[in-house]
Amino acid sequence: MLSERMLTSVIKVMTKHELKMEPAGERALPGPKPGMRYMLYMHIPFCQRLCPYCSFNRYPFREEIARPYFQNLRREMLMLKDLGYDFESIYCGGGTPTIMIDELCETLDLARDNFSIKEVSSETNPNHLTKPYLEKLKGRVQRLSVGVQSFDNDLLRQMDRYEKYGSGEEIFERIGEAAPYFDILNVDMIFNFPSETEDVLMRDVELIGKCGCQQTTFSPLYFSRATTRKMLDTLGQPAYDREYRYYRMLDHALAEAPGHAFERRTVWTFNRLGQDLHACGEVPVDEFGVTYEEYPAIGSGAVTHLDGTIYVNTFSLKEYNEAVEGGRMSLMGKTKMSKRDLMRYRFMQDLYALRLDKRRFEEDFGVGVERGLPVEMAFMRANGAFATDNADELTLTAKGRYYALVMQRQFLSGLNELRDQARAALTGAEHELLFGDGTPA
Repeated sequence: MLSERMLTSVIKVMTKHELKMEPAGERALPGPKPGMRYMLYMHIPFCQRLCPYCSFNRYPFREEIARPYFQNLRREMLMLKDLGYDFESIYCGGGTPTIMIDELCETLDLARDNFSIKEVSSETNPNHLTKPYLEKLKGRVQRLSVGVQSFDNDLLRQMDRYEKYGSGEEIFERIGEAAPYFDILNVDMIFNFPSETEDVLMRDVELIGKCGCQQTTFSPLYFSRATTRKMLDTLGQPAYDREYRYYRMLDHALAEAPGHAFERRTVWTFNRLGQDLHACGEVPVDEFGVTYEEYPAIGSGAVTHLDGTIYVNTFSLKEYNEAVEGGRMSLMGKTKMSKRDLMRYRFMQDLYALRLDKRRFEEDFGVGVERGLPVEMAFMRANGAFATDNADELTLTAKGRYYALVMQRQFLSGLNELRDQARAALTGAEHELLFGDGTPA
């Protein structure tokens, strides 16, 4: 689609400008705003093996490195308490947060002892959907998100996941066994792999309907400069020309076709019909910025959003440990977003969540979305993106949902570029992140 290519180019240029990092001299994050709800993001950057498409900060797991890291993660969390923060929600991302289950449990227990935690979300991998892990996570984690990506064995082999996590058939069985342990078991999928056929995509959608999960995400394949070479070597050239078609196929099958089993929560998150998913309060999703516009983040490589500024923690485990043990946070870079940048971010996030409240937008920015973002509104209107466009709200057509997907995809890709900037500051052995086959990137 020509309009998709235009939108992709615009967002790419915008994020390159907005997400240009400068050094951070602060020893700690700013304190909380009175009356604001906060979530805590904590990053655990360890995996048994490294997937070729992932640009998050991650290192091959070594117990002697991971154990002191968890200790410092807890120290950093208590620094936020000293700053006056309280949290009602935690999101554990990675890496693989469950890679040292006892350390993770100790960290979550400490958080519940010190903050007003109502729900915890954590990522994991399919090999941890076993009883020893599930029993420890039960009651501690309300929403578990398992990275499956696809049930197709050929794709799993291409991603170097088949040997690590088992066949698609084995993973399918584990999901059914794990689902009763949690309020929400989310299955995280990726679509539009270069070798993915329509039949493979629709089989993945069919198996999602049958596997027993309460929620699923189908995000498009995206990457950054740091992962491009490895991606091309293992998966092939991305096929963006068919992305819209594949998205419409899965969106229709999950949320529109006769007998559909899901409803849309965001552009690429779907909740199963007929189940109460509000045990966690407002049903959380992987893109936690949808629910919480501001949140501090702890851990090496973590990215914080506070008061219009994005802060990035050092990607160096050595520097991270030294900073926290020295009584300070490991902030190494930041980027301040302008009012226009913040309006664009709100526009993108609200449409990603399927509805923009025009009155709230004007209250928060002092200008309506039509005056604040005239070019963006003109583009979306000209391309038939809005199903509802009145004084109160914007909602999306099928094509509009795809444009929101493109904006989100490119923004997340831009965040990956920000991580690349942080990664470029590494020196010595840490400079060479290892990918799936163990060769330097």
